Amino acid sequence: MNQPVQSPAPAISITRRLAAEALGTALLIIAVVGSGIMATRLSPNDVGLQLFENAAATAGALIGLILMFGAVSGAHFNPVVTLVDRLFGSISTRDAALYTIAQTIGGCIGSVIASLMFELPAIQFSTNARSSGALWLSEVVATIGLLLVIHGCIRGGRSEAIPFAVGAWIGGAYWFTSSTSFANPAVTVARMLSDTFAGIKPSSAPMFILMQLVGAFLAFGLIRFIFVTKAADPSGITPLDTKVPEVLFVCIHNAGRSQMAAALLAHHGGNRVKVRSAGTAPADSINPAVVAAMAELGIDLLAAGATPKRLDDAVVQASDVVITMGCGDKCPYYPGKRYLDWALADPAGQGVDAVRPIRDEIDQLVRGLLAELLVDGSKRS
Repeated sequence: MNQPVQSPAPAISITRRLAAEALGTALLIIAVVGSGIMATRLSPNDVGLQLFENAAATAGALIGLILMFGAVSGAHFNPVVTLVDRLFGSISTRDAALYTIAQTIGGCIGSVIASLMFELPAIQFSTNARSSGALWLSEVVATIGLLLVIHGCIRGGRSEAIPFAVGAWIGGAYWFTSSTSFANPAVTVARMLSDTFAGIKPSSAPMFILMQLVGAFLAFGLIRFIFVTKAADPSGITPLDTKVPEVLFVCIHNAGRSQMAAALLAHHGGNRVKVRSAGTAPADSINPAVVAAMAELGIDLLAAGATPKRLDDAVVQASDVVITMGCGDKCPYYPGKRYLDWALADPAGQGVDAVRPIRDEIDQLVRGLLAELLVDGSKRS
């Protein structure tokens, strides 16, 4: 039976992604705090049963939330997941910072809602002290394990298993870590606002967060060492395979920065890489100063037929790496693509003297990108 042809997925704006991260983290905290409150009411004399009820509810909620929001934002709901994605270059610095803010705000809102659902004060700072070397070590272990589970699934080509693997890890870690596996700075901050079974005293939170960050950096090193190719976005990105990698450069007018980057990568990479460039609002022609600056390197943009092109869905979908240059929210986002954001000065309206430093900076970035792509390719062969 013939399968229906699917049109490319629509671009997902940063606003929608941040809303998904905030809402997802809020719902996660509602599950954590709410189930903790319910557990103490249902099983007031059995702490072990309380923990089981809390762990089961959290694991189940995580699975549902990742399935729900994975195709929108990647379903991070956790600053350390976002941090490791940033270290691997799968998300820009700006977006990573915004994700972290959205996750933290969403988590705090979720804590307030959970308390109100059980007729408790909206904000009641926790008195539950959690401070010892064993607890801190547990947070390092829990965070490393969480990140290895995510990236191990990606590297093994089992991205569809991530929701269930994450839920299983966190549910299990409630029991085999003495800290009950927070493994999430946003969750830690939010749980300060609830003086319940799931809470953490504000004075205990900084060391928990520090240990989670330590775990994130250790996990980053372990992922690079253990797995053959670079990990990427937990939303389901597949590492570059044995085919020639395809790189897309995107800016607003496709008349300057993206044209120089595409030409330089094609020049240095030859047939080892496929290169495209496009703009969200393409100009009528390439900046003459850019043409002149590239000619100084022996690269004739006009003779090569380079012209500004409009960005479309199909071009993004076909690319393995998408590099944005100053187009902000107008640049499309597709879950499952590796994104880099190069903060470069705009050559629009500038003379050749001003364009040269921009060209040279792009050349260095392009050489670094090519070296990385070729190293990954040699590891796969």
